[in-house]
Amino acid sequence: MRVLSKSRFKLGLECPNKLYFTNDKTFANKKSDDTFLQSLAEGGFQVEELARIHYENGFFIDAESLEYEMAVQLTSDALLRENVILYEGAFLVDGYYVRCDIIEKTGNKIRLIEVKAKSFNPNDKYLFIGKNGKLVSGWKPYLFDLAFQKKVVQMAFPNLEVEAFLMMADKTKMATINGLNQLFRVPKNGNPRTDIIKKVTKIEEIGQSVLSEINVDSVINSIIDGTFLYYDNLNFSEAMHLFRDAYQEKKYLNWPLKFSNCKGCEFKASEEEIQQGLKSGFEHCFKKQLNWSDSDFNRPNSMEIWNYRGGYLLEENRLFLDDLTEDDLKVIPIATKISPSERQWIQVEKARTADTSVYVEKEGLKAEMAQWNFPMHFIDFETSTVALPFTAGRSPYEQVAFQFSHHVYNEDGSIEHRTEFISNTPGQFPNFIFARALREALRYDNGSVFRFATHENSILNAIIEQLKNSSETDKEELISFLKTITVSKKDSAETWAGERKMIDLNKIIKDYYYNPYTKGSNSIKAVLPASLISSEFLKNKYANCLDQINVSSKNFNGNHIWLSMKNDELINPYKMLPPLYEGWENDEINETISEIENIADGGAALTAYAKLQYEDMTEKERGEITNGLLKYCELDTLAMVMIYEHLKEIIQ
Repeated sequence: MRVLSKSRFKLGLECPNKLYFTNDKTFANKKSDDTFLQSLAEGGFQVEELARIHYENGFFIDAESLEYEMAVQLTSDALLRENVILYEGAFLVDGYYVRCDIIEKTGNKIRLIEVKAKSFNPNDKYLFIGKNGKLVSGWKPYLFDLAFQKKVVQMAFPNLEVEAFLMMADKTKMATINGLNQLFRVPKNGNPRTDIIKKVTKIEEIGQSVLSEINVDSVINSIIDGTFLYYDNLNFSEAMHLFRDAYQEKKYLNWPLKFSNCKGCEFKASEEEIQQGLKSGFEHCFKKQLNWSDSDFNRPNSMEIWNYRGGYLLEENRLFLDDLTEDDLKVIPIATKISPSERQWIQVEKARTADTSVYVEKEGLKAEMAQWNFPMHFIDFETSTVALPFTAGRSPYEQVAFQFSHHVYNEDGSIEHRTEFISNTPGQFPNFIFARALREALRYDNGSVFRFATHENSILNAIIEQLKNSSETDKEELISFLKTITVSKKDSAETWAGERKMIDLNKIIKDYYYNPYTKGSNSIKAVLPASLISSEFLKNKYANCLDQINVSSKNFNGNHIWLSMKNDELINPYKMLPPLYEGWENDEINETISEIENIADGGAALTAYAKLQYEDMTEKERGEITNGLLKYCELDTLAMVMIYEHLKEIIQ
């Protein structure tokens, strides 16, 4: 049965053409199919379980996701009662299908409560509708989702009155007990959607909840009646009919292409996926609408340009870099640095001519690097935001810093993986322990400290605020230290710029260096392999084992080699990180519950930390995931060292 579910309705809102590709296994799809993994990382399942306690003694509609008729029948039977509360109630009518988080029926009235792992400030009078009278763009997907649910419930039960609510984490509330986020856990060998271990059953047991309900019925009604539109040429009712028919009939809607949508399309197929027989939805659209040939997809186009939003180029069918001029990019130079527009134009020119040489503002870079002091410290953090706070007095979605890695580059060229920190204890709020460990790592000299991008500075600013509101006996000392290596946020009531403030290596790259092998990306995952390809120094050095090149490691043995080639092409070091459970017996692997195979990017690290927090796994599995996190974070800081060595090579 092909029904338009709320997830498919939302997909249609993103781009109606996607309905042709979704659920078709012949098309590549980069989005994870396991939505539980996503919600686990976001603390979504905990928010949902806490929300249900607000509406206790409800009936869970226990049916798998594709058992439409069973779920609908169980719901219909339950709604025969005068008063009832349902969790995941199911409604199917006229080809539309929804499962609602919470349904509260009293007489002939239904309160439809959608639970979101998202935070809000109830005092914000422009929360959903901005000062311009339009829906706030960030809330549109959530509100249209709820409008779809309300409409389907109304169609299924026209004799009942339906009122719509959102329930979310309330920024103005604080936890009143310690360990709130450990009250809901995933058991070993249990169903992660239905068998959550709940250590409380009543709101009174936790004092004040950090969730609040907000009535959004008037906004939802304005969406349903067409006052608020998602697309200017398509009202809500038209969208429901169009998306349902297209999905059921497997019809390609030929919806006009949009630059930002197409640039981030999940239905792009990699070379490897194409070789495996998968098709590209992205290519399907461009062949249909722009008459691109197979060879056109190998030509550089403006969607590859860093930080470029030239949507009009698509409308004018001028996407190829050969079609661009400097006027399109409005190039404005800056002395001794690469301006953002110059960077874009450099990328265009090098792509046009297949020039793979590195572009460097050498004198500016040399002057910048002359200010750096030995020994040089390279740090990287892994962090999370948890919906339900760890301790009393904390609000939802406060920053949690659970890991760092720290490499040191000495003046003699030796490289130490000097310190690392990780918190893998369920329920432990690690930030203050983290801050003490970081202070201990950096306190013994005045060498320059490096980060990659703004994240580390933002996290330490958040920890400073948490310390101010804490009763830690050494908080003043910790705050004083953290201020020496940070810069205050722009909106901070107090301003400072530490005398040893962290140097953003990512900004250094953007200001002085462009490597065509990055294809416009400034992510460390792109800059590292590009540097290795372009640098003879790095190639010669890192083709040898760690013991031979005077690089210490806390997580890899001395025989480990970071530079490896396959078919004359460099293997990205992040793809060389070992998978989890190497050397384990098959029956041991089958007993694991985390379902994580490797940790090679920030998303996987975030999910791994969530698993360590909320799943009841064996100590052996916990140790394996911890080791995977340590190896991943170590590579992040070693990558920064390698990039530094490449820059040093250039200016010399």
